[in-house]
Amino acid sequence: MSFADHFSGVSAAYAAFRPRYPDALFDFLAQAAPERDAVWDAGTGSGQAAVGLARHFRHVIATDASPSQIEHATPDPRVSYRVCPAEACDLDDRSVDLVTAAQALHWFDRSRFWVEARRVLRPAGVIAVWTYIMLEIAPRIDVIIHRFYHDVVGPYWPPERRITEERYQTIEFPFAEFAAPNFVIEQPVTLDDVAGYVRTWSATRRFVQQHGHDPVDGLVAELAQAWGAPQQSRLARWPVAMRVGRVE
Repeated sequence: MSFADHFSGVSAAYAAFRPRYPDALFDFLAQAAPERDAVWDAGTGSGQAAVGLARHFRHVIATDASPSQIEHATPDPRVSYRVCPAEACDLDDRSVDLVTAAQALHWFDRSRFWVEARRVLRPAGVIAVWTYIMLEIAPRIDVIIHRFYHDVVGPYWPPERRITEERYQTIEFPFAEFAAPNFVIEQPVTLDDVAGYVRTWSATRRFVQQHGHDPVDGLVAELAQAWGAPQQSRLARWPVAMRVGRVE
């Protein structure tokens, strides 16, 4: 399977505008892992999850198939960034306590990734994969963003991404699964932040490539009427869906 790079052209924006995961999520994973020694964060992007994991684990190996994403990743003394695909990386057998894939699993060849995760995990090691769902701000704003998501850029979403809309509940998960809490990302955003975030969507990028203009300009104009002052911050919420399990 060749690597379809949907993000290299937008890596800096990805680092700036993608939401950051709550501390409680990393607390939960640290408590679930057999030790707090080493983690592999696959498909790390610009390192949002890797940096959170580094607060709890001695060493995080954060990998991505996109050199541009790694180039824009957030530096951290406990994080080692490497360019390599999630399905075949150069980690040693039984070398990590935890494997994570944050908002990335839908781009992987899952059957190969499961094998690789099982190979690198230590006995009783934990694997956690999660995705976040469409952001929620306020009903009037949400209706406009949902319409953009489905009607304007909807036809341009890569088919792999469908499993995120299904909250990863329809995929195979060949591990001893246990329940995860219901995590929610919450952070204040301005209208510019929302525009920057929507421009990182792979569907938005594909729309621009095909049509030669940015559909987010029209979205911002429509949102402005419901938003109020553009620099006014509003609280955005992204519900998180997680599958977590243990190797036996």
